[in-house]
Amino acid sequence: MSDLIPGGWTSFDFTLTPTAKDVFESVTQGLIGGRYTALAFATQVVAGTNFAFLCEVEYPSSSQEDNAVVMRIHQPLSGRPHLISIVPVRP
Repeated sequence: MSDLIPGGWTSFDFTLTPTAKDVFESVTQGLIGGRYTALAFATQVVAGTNFAFLCEVEYPSSSQEDNAVVMRIHQPLSGRPHLISIVPVRP
C-alpha cells in the first residue's frame, strides 16, 4: 500500500535506480563549475517526472564552502531531461 499523494514527492531513496542514474548523468555530464555525485533521489510524477537529487559537490576552487546541494531535474514525457535548479543545503 502506498502513502503517496498524487503530485507529491516520494521519500529519498539512497539506492539510485538505473533510470535515476541515466537522468542524472545526462544532465550533469555537461555541467562546469563543480563535480556532482548523486547520493539519493526522490521523484514527483507530473507531466513527466521531477527528480530531486541530494548531491555531494566538489568545486575546483577551495574557496567554496558548500559541499551538499539538491539538484532538481525534469524529465518530460518526451525529450531530454533538463536542469531546473541547484540549491545549496545548509545546516
